Amino acid sequence: MSRQLQREGIWNTIISYAGIAIGYVNVLILFPNILDEEQVGLTRLLLTIAEMFAQFAALGFVNMSVRYFPYFRNKEKQHHGFLFVLLSVPMFGFALMTALFIIFKPVVADYYRENSSLLLDYYYYIIPLAFFTLLFNLFTAYLRSLFKTIVSSFVKDFLSRVLILVLLLAYSFGWMDFEMFVLLYVAANSAIALVLIGYTMWLKQFHIRPAFSEAVSIVPFREMLFFGLFTFMGNISVTIIKSVDQVMISSVSLSDNGIYTTAFYMTSAIVTPALAIFKIAFPQVAEFWKERNMPGMAKFYKQITLINLIIGLLLFIGIWANLDNLFSFMPDTYSAGKYVVLFLAIARLVDLATGINGIILATSDKYRWDLLFNIVLAGLTIWTNSIFIPLYGMNGAAFATMLSLVFINLLRMFFVLWAYKMQPFAWSSLGITIIALVALGVSYLIPYLGNVYLDIAVRSIVITIVYSALTLGFKVYPDLNDWVRKLVKTYTGI
Repeated sequence: MSRQLQREGIWNTIISYAGIAIGYVNVLILFPNILDEEQVGLTRLLLTIAEMFAQFAALGFVNMSVRYFPYFRNKEKQHHGFLFVLLSVPMFGFALMTALFIIFKPVVADYYRENSSLLLDYYYYIIPLAFFTLLFNLFTAYLRSLFKTIVSSFVKDFLSRVLILVLLLAYSFGWMDFEMFVLLYVAANSAIALVLIGYTMWLKQFHIRPAFSEAVSIVPFREMLFFGLFTFMGNISVTIIKSVDQVMISSVSLSDNGIYTTAFYMTSAIVTPALAIFKIAFPQVAEFWKERNMPGMAKFYKQITLINLIIGLLLFIGIWANLDNLFSFMPDTYSAGKYVVLFLAIARLVDLATGINGIILATSDKYRWDLLFNIVLAGLTIWTNSIFIPLYGMNGAAFATMLSLVFINLLRMFFVLWAYKMQPFAWSSLGITIIALVALGVSYLIPYLGNVYLDIAVRSIVITIVYSALTLGFKVYPDLNDWVRKLVKTYTGI
């Protein structure tokens, strides 16, 4: 099984980075130059609302698959009707959410009519998009329980972005009007769920015969509902944290949301390596808890934080030094998102710098505190956005996000320090921050080279050389020096 998981991890990483490359082409070049800002804002808002809709409808059952499927696993007995239970409760939730979505349309219309009336023209497109988003989330969780993750990653991170790229090019050639583009955009984002359903059938794991009594004889339905409710609250908190800024900005201006989400995507590269590291960290932290190895966990806590900072800071200064170059690929209006990039990048760096405090809490005997922190963060995010968006627009939303994430991560960090006498920082953390500032400063000494592609290449190479040389020279992370030494020896024999 370990070889299979390793293979899945390698392919997921390859797919993820290929998807990021296509995503950057879509978000930074095609969307801004083919659609106007309001249209870009609409496409992002449709996905955001559909994801919120799907999370509410799921009633926490997406996470139930990871928690309970091992008890049901039996291919000969069709996993005791597990898939039927996994789908049936969210379908009830979806019906309930759809009814509320229709009933409260006048309230939504009042909220968006003045500044973002374009959303109301496509309001009902959200319902099918949310339905297929819900199905995608449920089947992704089911396939993950079967240790099948590659296809889910492929359709989400790669295929959907390729389809959208094709749609954007077709629209740019005038082969469709905007209404048809939105319809096909919704269809492209919905079709990935159908691919997963087809893949599940191909695996001969599509077992939806009603077997409710058989399922609840293995795990009581009340227990599953309680777990679902607990995770539902956590998921909703996380969804609010990720989405409320877009929802609130769009009420002021869909155009601002288009610029904001483009700037937001620029900073996504900062956290991509950390997400892969966190997947590895989760089982390792759980193992430390099992063995009650607190010194080992404390050391691991600092190591993960330092690794995240080394990678995250390099990516941040690379983006920031080339920001004007990146904006040159877009219409001039998008440069208004410069400080959005700054505030969101700082928020992401703080998230990385406080390391794995959330994972430590989630796997500890105080796991319920992590839910409380998420609920507090959701409330804080709504409150700060309601204050700063009316004052400063999209910059206010980014500042509110930064403020909320800094506060909650510091709160989590001090809670872990109080409860378990661990904290994530070492003197090396300060050292790598200073090195990043020096490398960024050196990049500012380079004059503009007259060609945007040459300027990006030279500036990025200089930053990487200075940053790497100082990091290795001062032995900020000795294990990195050892790894580089082994690499050089392997390929040169020196």
